[in-house]
Amino acid sequence: MNQARIAVIGEALVDIVVGGGAHAGGSPMNVAVGLARLGRPPVLHARIGDDAYGDLIRAHLAEDRVGVGAHTLVDGPSWTATATIAEDGSAEYDFALAGEIAVPELDELALVHTGSIGALREPGSSALLAAYRDAPAGTLRSFDPNIRADVIGPADAARRRVLELAAASQVVKLSDEDAAWLRPGASLEDVLDALAEGGTRFVVITRGAQGAVALVDGVRYERPAVRVDVVDTIGAGDAFMSGLLFGLLRDGTDRLLVDGAPIPAEDVVAALDTALVSGAITVSRAGANPPRPAELEERLDATRAVSDGDGR
Repeated sequence: MNQARIAVIGEALVDIVVGGGAHAGGSPMNVAVGLARLGRPPVLHARIGDDAYGDLIRAHLAEDRVGVGAHTLVDGPSWTATATIAEDGSAEYDFALAGEIAVPELDELALVHTGSIGALREPGSSALLAAYRDAPAGTLRSFDPNIRADVIGPADAARRRVLELAAASQVVKLSDEDAAWLRPGASLEDVLDALAEGGTRFVVITRGAQGAVALVDGVRYERPAVRVDVVDTIGAGDAFMSGLLFGLLRDGTDRLLVDGAPIPAEDVVAALDTALVSGAITVSRAGANPPRPAELEERLDATRAVSDGDGR
């Protein structure tokens, strides 16, 4: 595969798991690591401090060959998120944040991804939106809101920013919890419709154990979850996101999204299934630990063997 220039913009932080140690993470950083592990190493534009947590983040990035953008290494504390794991494996977070993430120029990129706190928290969010809107026509833009309501400011303003960033992106992934926050009381189908009407071509909503639904070029898709024993859900949505982007790059679907050509149903299904398998592998082990190529392909082969249709 030709190696495209990829950038990820957003938070790199340390997940401090109560009773379980500390792990480098943050939604955009997890996506960057997931892409790198699958052979698509990006440059991460984040904010990494000069403390012990920053050392942990830098070591994690270096292990997986994730590049570090200009203005990412800074004086001061790194961001942290203390996670408490419930009996069902779900996680609740308490964030400690300081400073802002510098937004780079988006010239000469094949793909740029952003999301979560780094995309929606001021200062920085307005500059990111402007960069997305001004990105070259040949750059695929991806967005995962991954809502952290306690740290992104007033809800109404944050909802407007989610819709603005979605409208400036060709690919948007959100969870069913994100969808409920974005449009309280609306069905998932209504949320898909609203984002598609705003201009997003490839919209996906994950539903945990129920799989994922998508709306792509006016066509609805539904794909089942991959069955696994869940250890915890830390990084699950991020692994889905990196798997989705990897699938789009792998099959050349990214160029169709940029050029505006119709996307074949089999390409949509292949990307969704790749994302679902990536997420399933991650929830089967502790922490944000996305798959490597061999394990992804092995599980994909097993999934294809039992597939019973295109899921539309």
